[in-house]
Amino acid sequence: MRLLIRPAFYKFVCLLLLVTVRWVPVWADTICISRNYPIQLAEYGQLEYLLDPAGSLTFKDVEHSPAFQKLQKQIPNFGLTKDAIWLRFTIKNNTQLPELMFNITYPILDLIDLYYPGPDGYEVIPGGELRPFKKRPVVHQNFVYNISIPTGTSSTFYLRIQSREAILVPVYIGTTREIYSKLYNDDLLLSIYIGIILVMIFYNTFIFFSVKDWSYFYYIIYIACVGLAQICLHGFGYRFFWHENLYVTEQSVLWAGALSGISVLVFVQSFLHVREKAPWAYRIMTLFVIVYSSTIVLSLLGYFSIAYALIDFLAITGVSFILLFAIMQAVKHSRTAKIFVLAWTVFILAIICFVLKDVGIIPYNIFTSHIIVIGSAIEVILLSFALADKINTFKAEKEASQAIALEISKENEQLVREQNIILEAKVQERTEELQNSNRDLNVALTNLKDTQTRLVEKEKMASLGQLTAGIAHEINNPINFVTSNIKPLKLDIADLQDLLSRYDGLAGKTDIQSELKSIEQFKREIDIEYIHEEISSLIKGIEDGAARTAEIVKGLRTFSRLDESDVKSIDIHEGLDSTLVLLRNGIPPNVNIIKHYSELPKIECYAGKINQVFMNIFSNSLNAIKSKKEHHNESITITTSQEDQFITIRIKDTGIGMTEEVQQKIFDPFFTTKDVGEGTGLGLSIVFSIIEKHKGKIIVNSTPGEGAEFIIYLPLNVTIHQS
Repeated sequence: MRLLIRPAFYKFVCLLLLVTVRWVPVWADTICISRNYPIQLAEYGQLEYLLDPAGSLTFKDVEHSPAFQKLQKQIPNFGLTKDAIWLRFTIKNNTQLPELMFNITYPILDLIDLYYPGPDGYEVIPGGELRPFKKRPVVHQNFVYNISIPTGTSSTFYLRIQSREAILVPVYIGTTREIYSKLYNDDLLLSIYIGIILVMIFYNTFIFFSVKDWSYFYYIIYIACVGLAQICLHGFGYRFFWHENLYVTEQSVLWAGALSGISVLVFVQSFLHVREKAPWAYRIMTLFVIVYSSTIVLSLLGYFSIAYALIDFLAITGVSFILLFAIMQAVKHSRTAKIFVLAWTVFILAIICFVLKDVGIIPYNIFTSHIIVIGSAIEVILLSFALADKINTFKAEKEASQAIALEISKENEQLVREQNIILEAKVQERTEELQNSNRDLNVALTNLKDTQTRLVEKEKMASLGQLTAGIAHEINNPINFVTSNIKPLKLDIADLQDLLSRYDGLAGKTDIQSELKSIEQFKREIDIEYIHEEISSLIKGIEDGAARTAEIVKGLRTFSRLDESDVKSIDIHEGLDSTLVLLRNGIPPNVNIIKHYSELPKIECYAGKINQVFMNIFSNSLNAIKSKKEHHNESITITTSQEDQFITIRIKDTGIGMTEEVQQKIFDPFFTTKDVGEGTGLGLSIVFSIIEKHKGKIIVNSTPGEGAEFIIYLPLNVTIHQS
């Protein structure tokens, strides 16, 4: 915001005063230097200027150019322009000293070259803040030149100026002593200003850590940015800190101006409580902050002219809006707003005095030439007083609120005593009601637990009944096969026994040949070769039936795991296969069981409970397949794999699938999609609790009409995850 000191608000006040003030001095043709203090060249009206839009004119072109015009401004101010500016003026030395000095007091010009008459024609001294600082004739932030004009003679000088900032050329000329005295006084006053800024920063930092009021923090940032802006504008930063860094030199003035504008807006928002008192004004100030931030982005991208023009606009509109808002708050008897208006009024008056000095209405002296720095220092001090007064205001408000609170406390104490009697009676009544409700709830809870126990037992009995029916059917098939083979086997054995008896009867008989013929005839009758083959076939069938029965019994033993209370190391594939063996009777002929088993290590788990998980999921998959209206080639696919310290079992069916709503409730106790009386809704709830007990997880993915997939994650070692 402090960039408005010259490029923005300064120009605005200049135009206003030049329009309203009718004052035209009498100009001479040549500027005569005879006074014993520095003079500003513009006050003589003999400055001539030439615009070079392309920046391509050489000194030879300019020296004899008839296009020079009189500078009709009281202030050499060309604003923001990409043109190269040529200035021409003639100096006559009427002093007793042959050496004079130029002092151009606007230190943020990019390029400024002084052409002066030498022994062999005009010579040039290049300058500007984008030129090496160490090559300046005089080591100072201002552009200071020694010039030689013999006493009583005149010399004509030329200045060529180019800058991306606003071009102001306040040129002072005088004796060496007087110019150095002015430089010293300028530096002294700016140093005092910087000292005041530092004192205010340290003072308000101490206050901030004491009272923890964020207004002080924002004010510290504000005055730091104000000080930085003044340091950049007066060239102190360039002179003492970063004159070797061309990039910072290019960006510093614009950065400092943008940060100054942002900090003052944020400070005003906090100091005047804008968000609470006027949300509309808070939004406008926030918009100003955003636009100010965009100027930094434009500067980084190299759009300096646009950024400077935007900052000029923001400076004029921003300071006007803040002052208008502060006046509105002051009218509403806001004490802090009144002090704020006073501080800003002092600063704006300082700007007006600075402009009046430049146009000649008030005299030039050390006070008027540094009135802006003085006004800024007074503003900072007044705002510090305002913050200090804010503490007193808060203290008075706190004491008043404490007094009101004490009075209210006494009234409340009386009300509390009166209400306690009523409350005690109501509490007693409510306590009795709660005790009765508690008894009723205990009875209901006991009934609920009994009901849940019966339902769980019913679920177990239903599963046991289904399992028993399957086992009975599975065992009945091989047993029937064995039973049906026993009768023909007995008949074959009887024939063999009869044949053996005939051979035993040969002993003691004389007509053996005839008996042997009789035996051969009997062997043909009973077809002895067929009997041998049939006996082998029947015995093989009995062996198969016995092996099948043994397989079923083994599967039942594996599934049941009577030692399920202990953690055992098992092969998960055995559990899957044993469960499928027991469910074989319930698997329709059109359902194909597809297995994709990976090589898995044994895992430690409660084997019986894991088999119960498989049984419930397989049963649900078969029920889902049977519920389809049309049956084709259906399948249940089992896929196992290992992922880090977990194994995964994926059981996917081609059943009717589930909606998203059903998937969200499928593991809830007592939730079922079956008809009333056909299921308890505890099957998958038990599955979920078993998986949770193993520190694993189960996920279901399903789409209506496309089947469902259950994904089970089990840790390799359940004891490690439980610990």
